[in-house]
Parts: sequence; C-alpha cells; structure tokens
Amino acid sequence: MIENCKRCLLAEAGNKVELWDIEQFVLTLDKELLVSEEEYQKRITLCKECDELISGLCGRCGCYVELRARLKEKDCPNYDNRRW
Repeated sequence: MIENCKRCLLAEAGNKVELWDIEQFVLTLDKELLVSEEEYQKRITLCKECDELISGLCGRCGCYVELRARLKEKDCPNYDNRRW
C-alpha cells in the first residue's frame, strides 16, 4: 500500500504525469490570469508548510496546489487559517 506523502507537491509525490498536465494547461492560459513566478513560489512555500497538503492536493478543497497557486483569482481555501 502506497502512503500519501504529507506536505509533498506532485513531483515530490511521484505524480509527474499530473504535474505535466497542469503545466501544459497553465501554458494555455492568458498571462493576465497568472501570478508572477515570485508570488507563485511564495504561495507554494506556504502550501508546503501546511498540514492540509497531501501528495500535491489540498485537503481543504481537493485542488492541485500547483494549479491553484498559479491563479490570481484564487486564494488559500483554509478559511480558518488562510496562508495566502
């Protein structure tokens, strides 16, 4: 039985196919919808510190954190302890 990787992003959890799909999708989006690379890295760092992160998925909403963190219109779904 494979255990979920707590506090891991997709690539770290071995989900490289899903990460590639997300990266390809992001390339199709209007750049105005995306945060800067600096902001993205800040968000990802905060997500990696969160106990709700499990194998690249947010335990609060079920999203891929690498996608949610890229989008300007999105914020941290942890309403009790919002990180970004």
